[in-house]
Amino acid sequence: MTGMTHAMQKGSNIPVAAVAVRAVLRWTAGPEVPDVDASALLVGPDGRVRSDEDFVFYNQPRHPSGAVWRLGKKQLGDAVTDAVQADLRTVTRSVDRILVVASAEDVPFEQVRDLRILLYDATATGGSEPLAYFDVRPETGAETALICGELYRRGEGWKFRALGEGYSDGLVGLATDHGISVDENAPEPAGSPVAVPTGDQTAAMAPPAPPTQAPPPVEPAYGYPQPVSPAPVPGPGADPSFRLPVQGPQFIRR
Repeated sequence: MTGMTHAMQKGSNIPVAAVAVRAVLRWTAGPEVPDVDASALLVGPDGRVRSDEDFVFYNQPRHPSGAVWRLGKKQLGDAVTDAVQADLRTVTRSVDRILVVASAEDVPFEQVRDLRILLYDATATGGSEPLAYFDVRPETGAETALICGELYRRGEGWKFRALGEGYSDGLVGLATDHGISVDENAPEPAGSPVAVPTGDQTAAMAPPAPPTQAPPPVEPAYGYPQPVSPAPVPGPGADPSFRLPVQGPQFIRR
């Protein structure tokens, strides 16, 4: 697919030959335009996560496996981008799909201008052209979270599908729908996020131990720096549960 950019329609799909990809969300900044965050969910054939660790978002920016991580925001003129990257060679076989999600802080996506998802070959050097792009248009405009697209397995390879499926109850509704338990009524100390229960406990994400294995290196593309290290792996005995943001004033980012 070198030199060819696919303009995708909702529901369409393309094969992905690249061994590592970068999914970039891009929108136009302006007054009343909310801040948009990119995140990813790693789900099995049943459409559900295996554990809370399969949710890569701003409070848990790297998957413990090192296969998926967030790259953070960039300002490009009037446009703002946020991105996630996946090394498809290191995604465990129990993960059937990687959902690429856009969320706003309790602000409907009808106020987000020119939202587009672009898929890049993360191994390409220099200013490579995207493999594909999809202009994400909410169905109702009331959505506060959107599944913009998904990477999914087909045989021994991968494909990418344009989706644009929305949730009016935000990141919490989307996460709950895919198997993450969110306690929206948990008491919240001042200045801290709401915790997600794991078993009988509720705790913050444990401090990570040094990574055990680095993912294969990929070259920087689209102006993003190469990640310095892979996803941190919790140490022995560490509680891997993490804090998940909830809607409204309790949506706290660190």
